[in-house]
Amino acid sequence: MSEILNTGMVVCPHHLASAAGAEILRAGGNAIDAAIATQAALAVVYPHMTGLGGDAFWLIYDAASQQLQGLNGSGRAAQQATLDFYRNQGFATIPQRGPLAAMTVPGAVDAWGVAHERLGQLPWADLLQPAIALATTGYPATGSQAYWTRQDLAYLTEYATAGNPFLPNGHIPEPGQILTNPDLAATLATLARAGAQSLYQGELAERIDRYLNTVGGLLTASDLAAHHSDWVEPISTTYRGHTVWQLPPNSQGFTVLQALNLIEGFDLQRIGHGTADYYHLLVEATKLAFADRDRWLTDPDFAPIPTERLISKAYGDRGRPQIDLHQTQPLSAAVIGGDTVYTAVVDQAGNAVSVIQSLYFDFGSAVMVPGTGFVLQNRGAFFSLAPEQSNCLAPGKRSFHTLMPGMVLTHNRPQWVLGTMGGEGQPQTQLALLTRILDYGLDPQTAIDLPRWLWGRTWGDSSSGLTLEGRIPASIRAELQRRGHAVKVAPDWTEKMGHAQMIHIDPGTGALQGGCDRRSDGAIAVSGS
Repeated sequence: MSEILNTGMVVCPHHLASAAGAEILRAGGNAIDAAIATQAALAVVYPHMTGLGGDAFWLIYDAASQQLQGLNGSGRAAQQATLDFYRNQGFATIPQRGPLAAMTVPGAVDAWGVAHERLGQLPWADLLQPAIALATTGYPATGSQAYWTRQDLAYLTEYATAGNPFLPNGHIPEPGQILTNPDLAATLATLARAGAQSLYQGELAERIDRYLNTVGGLLTASDLAAHHSDWVEPISTTYRGHTVWQLPPNSQGFTVLQALNLIEGFDLQRIGHGTADYYHLLVEATKLAFADRDRWLTDPDFAPIPTERLISKAYGDRGRPQIDLHQTQPLSAAVIGGDTVYTAVVDQAGNAVSVIQSLYFDFGSAVMVPGTGFVLQNRGAFFSLAPEQSNCLAPGKRSFHTLMPGMVLTHNRPQWVLGTMGGEGQPQTQLALLTRILDYGLDPQTAIDLPRWLWGRTWGDSSSGLTLEGRIPASIRAELQRRGHAVKVAPDWTEKMGHAQMIHIDPGTGALQGGCDRRSDGAIAVSGS
């Protein structure tokens, strides 16, 4: 889209949620208010990807103080979630679905409340009204929701309760079918009236505690009451004269900073966009960053992580010679899920929000507490039960987290707000977007639209491979195979590559230009004419 002056902008993977955020901007809210409203609306209209039962990570640029702030809204493992418990139950790994997967506190709603308390502008209750209206009056089911409901039908049938709003009259919804969620509307109304903390210390917390206790879950009212989000210092590196910002561990955000440091020593103008060298270089840099991620990433309260060393220029210089432009490295990656929603918001005052929220897998654990209208996440299923691994389970511990909102600042002012869903693909897609805008000067929509790739393993894969969208020419695919990549071809446009969103802020005029992923159901919404 063309640049727009004198407006605010919201971009997310569902058009109705973008509209909800823009509505809040028009009502006098700021970017923080609009981001909360958007996330709440996404919990209604994209329930397979996000919800009140998930986690969230925020990057917030406060224009008044000209400060970038980070907020970690990820939940911690239940006090009863111990290695001995799962071992005694005969598990070699934590179950991916069901009550024993729903054993980390859902941190997203607390993060909404904490962000609003510090930086919000409108009354808290106002921010949830668009979501309440959507849940009450209904919304058309997307093809994505219908597809994932079909995929997860067995889990939703086994672990969710009677009257499941995601299975109207017990059936998989058709794309376009109008769905309502009165239980979620009531839950959101409770949050609007009693505040975000009512999910953790009030009636809602008690309801979660009682139900999980009856079905053999581990999360308790004490775990919920003990939860708190944390303001954290964002981390950064420089690239082509700009400063790229991410959140620190337990987020995997440092991986894209490492990859940028590694490729900075290559002349991407000479390499050219979309060449075999381009894809190969970025994949090989990603592999090196993922090797460090898989070794180190966990909750920094439980184990030291040498983040500053890993994102230093010197470390990148030492690692760069390992990249061979003619041959792939025989490295593998951990198996990671990642169904997520990313939102970018900028308001007229210059405040900017980059926020990402997730249930981990599609529909999370599939466990729904009766009467609440939302499922609990299964992020805890990513913990290891091997004591020697950094991401080993421990009570009160946060897991290795894939969520990583990004922001690029120039002269201490935000110029690009960007991120994507996609678990393992998040650092890879951000690397694609960053090179496309910073090396090749592309606009946000073009950078998002161009073909993408995904290296690694997803659930069910026995080995790591390189999946390419079908629009990448056959000659490029063949050359990558010749260099040793295990190439797989995906459809021309596939949700597997994530839903990327971006806003560019012109440093001279302040004009906004958005990009919204056609692989999603999203739209760019503006608050002005």
